[in-house]
Amino acid sequence: MFDKWRKYSYAAQKNRRHRLLWIFLAVLALYVLYNLLASFVFSVWALENDAMRPSLYRGDRLVFSSSAIPSLLADLKVPNSSLPFRRGSIVLIDMDRNEKEKTPLLIIDGILRFFTAQRISLSGNGERYYVKRVIGLPGDEITMTNFILRVKPADSSYTLTEFELSGKPYDVNIPQVPALWDEAIPFSGNMDRMVLGEDECFVISDDRSNTNDSRTWGPVSADFIRGRALFRYWPFTRMGLP
Repeated sequence: MFDKWRKYSYAAQKNRRHRLLWIFLAVLALYVLYNLLASFVFSVWALENDAMRPSLYRGDRLVFSSSAIPSLLADLKVPNSSLPFRRGSIVLIDMDRNEKEKTPLLIIDGILRFFTAQRISLSGNGERYYVKRVIGLPGDEITMTNFILRVKPADSSYTLTEFELSGKPYDVNIPQVPALWDEAIPFSGNMDRMVLGEDECFVISDDRSNTNDSRTWGPVSADFIRGRALFRYWPFTRMGLP
């Protein structure tokens, strides 16, 4: 009897349509809220390689702050605005930041990332986004010896190691290379003096055997740095500040 009422009653069908509409609106609201938070407040990312070991490992999941609002303030030339990261910060780099993408693809990509918890994307995250550590800021002078960087800040007369200038302690993985290895390539562990431009940052992997960083790209624009790592929430055994 009750099933027949739901099948033939106009009121029951109207209530069902209203429920479906509210469910759709609720999902749409969550999706819009998620994209606003991911664009302007924070986003969640999973590491796909071991380039940042021993600090981070493949599969680690981190919460990144967004650089969108600080970048907007900088564009508006707000007094005392500064970079939303510092030497030693782990950051998320968008290497295609300046490339224009088609709006429909961006919408579909956002939907896929939302409903798959960041696991599926059309943007090719493995080739576009990178997690690295900031070593040099605009105006810094940088050299490298045996995979350890030395930095002379733009406002300083002294050169210090990357660890002395970092805001927090961290460790790096230094590979073993043959004694007669050609120093002209990044794997040699040495690098000649480099002076960063007014909008350039030097980023590097903690695993120094992985040279997919500023040693091969060169300095990156501060605009390419999408966010700073705030917290590692997975795995639970290593939960905490990255």
